[in-house]
Amino acid sequence: MKHLNKLFAAALMVVGLNAHAQDEDNPWAISFGVNAVDTRFGAASKFENQFGNFFNAKDNWNILPSVSYLNVSRAIGNNLSVGITGSVNKIDKLVSRAPGTNEYVVTNPGDLTYYSADAIVKYGFLTKSWFNPYVHVGGGYTWLDEQGNGTLNGGIGINFWFTENVGLTVQTTYKHTFEDQAEANVPRHMQHFAGLTFKFGGKDTDGDGIYDKDDACPEVPGLKQFQGCPDTDGDGIPDKDDSCPEVAGLAEFQGCPDTDGDGVTDASDACPTVAGLKELKGCPDGDGDGVADQDDKCPTVAGPKENGGCPWPDTDGDGVLDKDDLCPSVKGTAANRGCPEVTEEVMKRLNEYARTILFNSGKASFKEETMPVLAAMLSIFKEYPNANFSIEGHTDSDGSNALNQTLSENRAAAVKGFLVENGIVADRLTSKGFGETKPVASNKTAKGKAQNRRVEVKLVKTE
Repeated sequence: MKHLNKLFAAALMVVGLNAHAQDEDNPWAISFGVNAVDTRFGAASKFENQFGNFFNAKDNWNILPSVSYLNVSRAIGNNLSVGITGSVNKIDKLVSRAPGTNEYVVTNPGDLTYYSADAIVKYGFLTKSWFNPYVHVGGGYTWLDEQGNGTLNGGIGINFWFTENVGLTVQTTYKHTFEDQAEANVPRHMQHFAGLTFKFGGKDTDGDGIYDKDDACPEVPGLKQFQGCPDTDGDGIPDKDDSCPEVAGLAEFQGCPDTDGDGVTDASDACPTVAGLKELKGCPDGDGDGVADQDDKCPTVAGPKENGGCPWPDTDGDGVLDKDDLCPSVKGTAANRGCPEVTEEVMKRLNEYARTILFNSGKASFKEETMPVLAAMLSIFKEYPNANFSIEGHTDSDGSNALNQTLSENRAAAVKGFLVENGIVADRLTSKGFGETKPVASNKTAKGKAQNRRVEVKLVKTE
């Protein structure tokens, strides 16, 4: 018997180390404790008398004051479980009927040794409750010393669960033998059990209290509300669904934070601590010009992006912005793209100067005294940088027509060359020679010839 007690103690230690988790996840259970054999049941002659003195332990029950039964069972689903129970006892109270009467007497049969091995099938009720009653059926074999009989068993029991996997079990089993009571080696009887039950066998790899079969993250400790998956940053979004698992965030951004609350996650926000606009990557635009303040050279004044967020200037105040003004430092007109219009008065002055240009006789080179005239013309051309002009050369009738044509062309080209060399864009100027074909005075007098030897400037108007 001492060895049997040691066996039960070892079983308790093993189960205690491995029993943890929810009841439905622990398919195995082991129970052990004490049993009582009541031989009163087989003594009554009528069924209605079978349960008389049922709880009269003093007179009827045989109890071994030690761990005297062991049950191992396994859940098979649908509230059913199957198992095997082994028990041992000493029979020192045997109830039998007095011959010829309905009375029964208790005798000592000589401390018979009682053994039983039984298969059991249980069906439980209220399996999720701390209070878990069940019914059971089964069969087995029972010995009294060397004599034994097979039995058909049935009964009821209750589990009182202290924790999810440790409880107290109380069970009563009726063992029926089909042999005549007078000839049976073992009479029909009741056997009562009381002991501790431990459930075990569930697999919880990560030790988070959620068994692998229900754990969405079986190898990483997690939380029950997330099917065993962790939530490292504690934002209520499990790491497996969290795009920023180490930083608390919002569900609408898959767990990523939006510190400034502007609807742009910090990871995508160029200005994460200042509320801004989505189209500007979360940065503010104080003046509403579409240029983020951090890139805006004029953050309080609206201006185009092309000018760094600043309004375009109009340096000369002529109503034409510098970006469109061909003459940004000189007042002009919008029609002339910000440049001043060339008036008839201006053209008159230009031609007064042009008529006084002096060339060396028969050549296209300038006389020295004419240089101030050319300089005066140059300054007027510069005042109208977007105006186009035609320089025309004319001669008197002296000499051949061909020679005069060439000379007029060369002299007009010489004036153009002077202007270009001194800063006037060549594309604005053209030069032509008309020879002696367009006289303005008679070539018969010296005065008339002098008037015909001239340079004229014409304004070329563009569409």
